[in-house]
Formats: sequence, structure tokens, C-alpha cells
Amino acid sequence: MAVLDDKDCVILEVLQEQGDLPNVELARRLGMSPAATLRRVQRLRAEGVITGVRALVDPVKVGTRVEAFVLVALEEHSDAGDARFIRAIAGIPAVLRADAVAGPDDVLLHVAAADSRELQGVLRLLTRAGARRLTTLLRLEGMKAAAPIPVR
Repeated sequence: MAVLDDKDCVILEVLQEQGDLPNVELARRLGMSPAATLRRVQRLRAEGVITGVRALVDPVKVGTRVEAFVLVALEEHSDAGDARFIRAIAGIPAVLRADAVAGPDDVLLHVAAADSRELQGVLRLLTRAGARRLTTLLRLEGMKAAAPIPVR
């Protein structure tokens, strides 16, 4: 675990909300020089605390009309079976996120598709990839956007 001071925590809080904030503005908010601020950000990246910066995209405006959460129970419970499934989902662009979970299912997927037909195709691919059972939950609307990770 990285050792973070108050300035590091502020950097992380600000960049989680506004990842494209210019370094000069970030430095102004911190009351530090731009060079010192940049060194801190670079250190946080080098230590793996900051793992990337991404743009948030409106799914509907890029043609994604269906989102689903898919619970997957795998057919085979082995390192080789897990590796095959991971390789398979890595090749499915509609699978946005995959997490191993505890409980009656093994994996939770977040899937985005243009329509129900594309979602059905993804479900078929998951079955071929080693899914024994799929439970699909359609996302109707967002109730709370993804929140920043608390750093204090």
C-alpha cells in the first residue's frame, strides 16, 4: 500500500473528478508549484496508485442501447478453465468489466450492446467459453454514477 500524505489525497480526489485538469490548475488548487505537483502525480503513477485516465462517454450517443449485468457460473473450476474463460471474454468488446465473485456464481460481467440481438450473441459466446449458467439482469437506468474511490 502506498504511503499518501494530505497533498497526495487531494491530488487523487481532484483527478478522480476531473482527470483532464491541467497541471497548472491542479498546482494552484494545492498551493504548490507546477513542477512539484507534476512530480507528485508522476510518483503516484509510477507507484501504480493512479492507473490511468479515461474519458466518460454517453453510451446512447455512441449506439449502446442495452446494458446488462451477467452472472456466470462456470462449467469447469480449474486454473485452465478460468484461463480459457478470461481469454474468451478479453476478446468480446461488449464485455466492459469482469469480476470474480463469491456466492453461487463465479463471475459478474458488465455488458454493453447496441441492442438485444447483440446481447444475445454475447450470451452465446459466453456459453461457448465455458459458462454453465447465465443470469442476465438488464440495466434499466443509472441511479448513482460510479463514485470516486475514497482516499482518506
